[in-house]
Amino acid sequence: MLSGTLSLISNPLPSPHWILGPFTFDVGILSIFGDLDAKYKEELKKNYFIMDKGYNSFPTNIPGTTYNKALTERSPGKRDLLAYLMNFKDENGNHLTENQIADNIIGVLFAAQDTTASVLTWILKYLHDYPKLLESVKAEQMAIYESNERGNRPLTWAQTRSVRLTHKVILESLRMASIISFTFREAVADVEYKGYLIPRGWKVMPLFRNIHHNPEFFEDPHKFDPSRFENS
Repeated sequence: MLSGTLSLISNPLPSPHWILGPFTFDVGILSIFGDLDAKYKEELKKNYFIMDKGYNSFPTNIPGTTYNKALTERSPGKRDLLAYLMNFKDENGNHLTENQIADNIIGVLFAAQDTTASVLTWILKYLHDYPKLLESVKAEQMAIYESNERGNRPLTWAQTRSVRLTHKVILESLRMASIISFTFREAVADVEYKGYLIPRGWKVMPLFRNIHHNPEFFEDPHKFDPSRFENS
Protein backbone atom coordinates (compact mmCIF):
# COMPACT_ATOMS: atom_id res chain seq x y z
CA MET A 1 0.00 0.00 0.00
CA LEU A 2 2.69 2.49 1.03
CA SER A 3 4.89 1.89 -2.00
CA GLY A 4 1.91 2.58 -4.23
CA THR A 5 1.25 5.92 -2.55
CA LEU A 6 4.87 7.10 -2.71
CA SER A 7 4.44 7.93 -6.40
CA LEU A 8 1.95 10.65 -5.40
CA ILE A 9 4.88 12.70 -4.08
CA SER A 10 6.68 12.66 -7.41
CA ASN A 11 3.42 13.21 -9.32
CA PRO A 12 1.46 15.62 -7.14
CA LEU A 13 -2.33 15.65 -7.48
CA PRO A 14 -4.89 18.11 -6.08
CA SER A 15 -5.97 16.05 -3.05
CA PRO A 16 -4.11 12.91 -1.91
CA HIS A 17 -6.77 12.22 0.73
CA TRP A 18 -9.48 12.31 -1.95
CA ILE A 19 -7.53 9.72 -3.96
CA LEU A 20 -6.49 7.52 -1.03
CA GLY A 21 -9.97 7.33 0.50
CA PRO A 22 -11.51 5.08 -2.19
CA PHE A 23 -8.27 3.07 -2.37
CA THR A 24 -8.20 2.29 1.36
CA PHE A 25 -11.95 1.64 1.35
CA ASP A 26 -11.43 -1.07 -1.29
CA VAL A 27 -8.64 -2.55 0.84
CA GLY A 28 -11.04 -2.62 3.80
CA ILE A 29 -13.66 -4.47 1.74
CA LEU A 30 -11.00 -6.91 0.54
CA SER A 31 -9.80 -7.60 4.09
CA ILE A 32 -13.34 -8.38 5.28
CA PHE A 33 -14.91 -10.18 2.34
CA GLY A 34 -12.00 -11.28 0.17
CA ASP A 35 -12.62 -11.00 -3.57
CA LEU A 36 -16.19 -9.74 -3.30
CA ASP A 37 -18.38 -9.70 -6.40
CA ALA A 38 -18.41 -6.24 -8.01
CA LYS A 39 -22.20 -5.93 -7.71
CA TYR A 40 -22.11 -6.58 -3.94
CA LYS A 41 -19.12 -4.27 -3.53
CA GLU A 42 -20.95 -1.35 -5.13
CA GLU A 43 -24.07 -2.07 -3.07
CA LEU A 44 -21.98 -2.13 0.11
CA LYS A 45 -20.32 1.18 -0.82
CA LYS A 46 -23.70 2.80 -1.48
CA ASN A 47 -25.14 1.61 1.84
CA TYR A 48 -22.01 2.61 3.75
CA PHE A 49 -21.94 6.17 2.42
CA ILE A 50 -25.60 6.64 3.33
CA MET A 51 -24.73 5.48 6.85
CA ASP A 52 -21.61 7.67 6.91
CA LYS A 53 -23.62 10.82 6.12
CA GLY A 54 -25.74 10.15 9.17
CA TYR A 55 -22.75 9.61 11.42
CA ASN A 56 -22.40 13.33 12.21
CA SER A 57 -25.99 14.35 11.52
CA PHE A 58 -28.51 15.58 14.07
CA PRO A 59 -30.01 12.42 15.66
CA THR A 60 -33.61 12.91 14.55
CA ASN A 61 -35.03 9.43 13.97
CA ILE A 62 -37.85 10.44 11.63
CA PRO A 63 -38.37 8.62 8.32
CA GLY A 64 -36.61 10.47 5.51
CA THR A 65 -33.98 12.19 7.66
CA THR A 66 -30.28 11.56 7.15
CA TYR A 67 -30.04 9.96 10.59
CA ASN A 68 -32.96 7.61 9.95
CA LYS A 69 -31.49 6.54 6.62
CA ALA A 70 -28.18 5.82 8.36
CA LEU A 71 -29.90 3.59 10.94
CA THR A 72 -31.72 1.76 8.16
CA GLU A 73 -28.52 1.09 6.23
CA ARG A 74 -26.77 -0.02 9.42
CA SER A 75 -29.32 -2.81 9.78
CA PRO A 76 -27.72 -6.24 9.31
CA GLY A 77 -30.71 -7.47 7.34
CA LYS A 78 -28.76 -7.38 4.06
CA ARG A 79 -27.43 -10.88 4.63
CA ASP A 80 -25.85 -11.34 1.21
CA LEU A 81 -23.23 -8.71 2.15
CA LEU A 82 -22.58 -10.07 5.63
CA ALA A 83 -22.49 -13.80 4.96
CA TYR A 84 -18.73 -13.98 5.37
CA LEU A 85 -19.03 -13.23 9.08
CA MET A 86 -22.23 -15.15 9.74
CA ASN A 87 -20.43 -18.48 10.17
CA PHE A 88 -17.93 -17.22 12.75
CA LYS A 89 -17.97 -19.06 16.11
CA ASP A 90 -16.11 -18.24 19.31
CA GLU A 91 -14.36 -20.77 21.53
CA ASN A 92 -17.73 -21.73 23.03
CA GLY A 93 -19.34 -22.29 19.64
CA ASN A 94 -21.42 -19.11 19.78
CA HIS A 95 -22.11 -17.11 16.63
CA LEU A 96 -21.76 -13.35 16.51
CA THR A 97 -25.04 -11.49 16.91
CA GLU A 98 -26.29 -9.51 13.93
CA ASN A 99 -25.51 -6.26 15.73
CA GLN A 100 -21.96 -7.42 16.43
CA ILE A 101 -21.47 -8.29 12.77
CA ALA A 102 -22.85 -4.95 11.62
CA ASP A 103 -20.71 -3.01 14.11
CA ASN A 104 -17.55 -4.88 13.07
CA ILE A 105 -18.19 -4.22 9.39
CA ILE A 106 -18.93 -0.54 9.97
CA GLY A 107 -15.90 -0.11 12.21
CA VAL A 108 -13.46 -1.55 9.69
CA LEU A 109 -14.97 0.34 6.75
CA PHE A 110 -15.05 3.61 8.68
CA ALA A 111 -11.36 3.19 9.51
CA ALA A 112 -10.55 2.26 5.91
CA GLN A 113 -12.45 5.16 4.41
CA ASP A 114 -11.35 7.94 6.73
CA THR A 115 -8.61 7.31 9.27
CA THR A 116 -6.37 5.09 7.13
CA ALA A 117 -6.58 7.52 4.22
CA SER A 118 -5.74 10.37 6.63
CA VAL A 119 -2.71 8.52 7.98
CA LEU A 120 -1.39 7.84 4.48
CA THR A 121 -1.90 11.50 3.55
CA TRP A 122 0.13 12.63 6.58
CA ILE A 123 2.86 10.08 5.82
CA LEU A 124 3.17 11.54 2.33
CA LYS A 125 3.32 15.04 3.79
CA TYR A 126 6.13 14.20 6.20
CA LEU A 127 8.11 12.25 3.59
CA HIS A 128 7.77 15.19 1.21
CA ASP A 129 9.22 17.45 3.91
CA TYR A 130 12.26 15.15 4.37
CA PRO A 131 13.56 14.18 0.88
CA LYS A 132 16.48 12.06 2.17
CA LEU A 133 14.13 10.07 4.36
CA LEU A 134 11.80 9.65 1.40
CA GLU A 135 14.58 8.18 -0.71
CA SER A 136 15.52 5.75 2.06
CA VAL A 137 11.91 4.59 2.46
CA LYS A 138 11.55 4.17 -1.30
CA ALA A 139 14.73 2.10 -1.41
CA GLU A 140 13.43 -0.13 1.39
CA GLN A 141 10.11 -0.60 -0.39
CA MET A 142 11.74 -1.22 -3.78
CA ALA A 143 13.94 -3.95 -2.28
CA ILE A 144 10.81 -5.83 -1.24
CA TYR A 145 9.19 -5.14 -4.61
CA GLU A 146 12.18 -6.55 -6.51
CA SER A 147 12.47 -9.60 -4.25
CA ASN A 148 8.83 -10.39 -5.02
CA GLU A 149 9.53 -10.53 -8.75
CA ARG A 150 8.40 -6.91 -9.22
CA GLY A 151 5.05 -7.47 -7.58
CA ASN A 152 4.25 -10.85 -9.11
CA ARG A 153 4.43 -12.58 -5.73
CA PRO A 154 2.31 -11.52 -2.74
CA LEU A 155 3.73 -9.66 0.22
CA THR A 156 4.45 -11.92 3.19
CA TRP A 157 3.94 -11.19 6.88
CA ALA A 158 7.68 -11.57 7.46
CA GLN A 159 8.37 -8.88 4.84
CA THR A 160 6.02 -6.43 6.54
CA ARG A 161 8.04 -6.96 9.74
CA SER A 162 11.37 -6.43 7.94
CA VAL A 163 10.82 -2.85 6.72
CA ARG A 164 12.10 -1.24 9.88
CA LEU A 165 12.47 2.31 8.57
CA THR A 166 8.99 2.31 7.04
CA HIS A 167 7.59 1.06 10.34
CA LYS A 168 9.25 3.89 12.27
CA VAL A 169 7.98 6.48 9.78
CA ILE A 170 4.43 5.16 10.21
CA LEU A 171 4.66 5.26 14.01
CA GLU A 172 6.07 8.79 14.05
CA SER A 173 3.42 9.96 11.57
CA LEU A 174 0.71 8.51 13.81
CA ARG A 175 2.25 10.28 16.81
CA MET A 176 2.65 13.64 15.10
CA ALA A 177 -0.73 13.73 13.35
CA SER A 178 -2.77 11.95 16.05
CA ILE A 179 -5.52 11.04 13.59
CA ILE A 180 -7.75 9.80 16.43
CA SER A 181 -7.52 12.68 18.90
CA PHE A 182 -9.53 11.10 21.72
CA THR A 183 -11.72 8.20 22.75
CA PHE A 184 -14.27 7.41 25.43
CA ARG A 185 -14.01 4.71 28.07
CA GLU A 186 -16.37 3.89 30.93
CA ALA A 187 -15.07 3.25 34.44
CA VAL A 188 -16.26 -0.23 35.43
CA ALA A 189 -15.32 0.42 39.08
CA ASP A 190 -14.49 3.41 41.27
CA VAL A 191 -10.99 4.61 40.40
CA GLU A 192 -8.81 7.11 42.23
CA TYR A 193 -6.24 8.87 40.05
CA LYS A 194 -3.87 11.56 41.35
CA GLY A 195 -6.24 12.42 44.17
CA TYR A 196 -9.35 12.52 41.97
CA LEU A 197 -12.17 10.00 42.27
CA ILE A 198 -13.64 8.66 39.02
CA PRO A 199 -16.94 7.01 40.05
CA ARG A 200 -18.06 3.76 38.50
CA GLY A 201 -20.12 4.41 35.36
CA TRP A 202 -18.49 7.76 34.55
CA LYS A 203 -16.99 8.30 31.12
CA VAL A 204 -13.28 9.04 30.71
CA MET A 205 -11.94 10.81 27.64
CA PRO A 206 -8.17 10.30 27.05
CA LEU A 207 -6.75 13.00 24.76
CA PHE A 208 -4.19 11.21 22.60
CA ARG A 209 -2.86 14.39 21.01
CA ASN A 210 -1.94 15.78 24.42
CA ILE A 211 -0.10 12.57 25.24
CA HIS A 212 1.70 12.35 21.91
CA HIS A 213 2.93 15.95 22.15
CA ASN A 214 3.83 15.89 25.83
CA PRO A 215 7.59 16.53 26.38
CA GLU A 216 7.45 14.30 29.45
CA PHE A 217 6.93 11.34 27.14
CA PHE A 218 8.55 12.48 23.88
CA GLU A 219 11.65 14.65 23.70
CA ASP A 220 11.21 17.63 21.36
CA PRO A 221 7.64 16.44 20.63
CA HIS A 222 6.95 18.84 17.72
CA LYS A 223 9.88 17.50 15.70
CA PHE A 224 9.29 14.70 13.18
CA ASP A 225 11.88 12.12 14.19
CA PRO A 226 11.25 8.45 13.32
CA SER A 227 14.45 7.44 15.14
CA ARG A 228 12.65 7.91 18.46
CA PHE A 229 11.03 4.51 17.71
CA GLU A 230 14.37 2.79 17.15
CA ASN A 231 13.64 0.12 19.74
CA SER A 232 9.96 -0.36 18.99
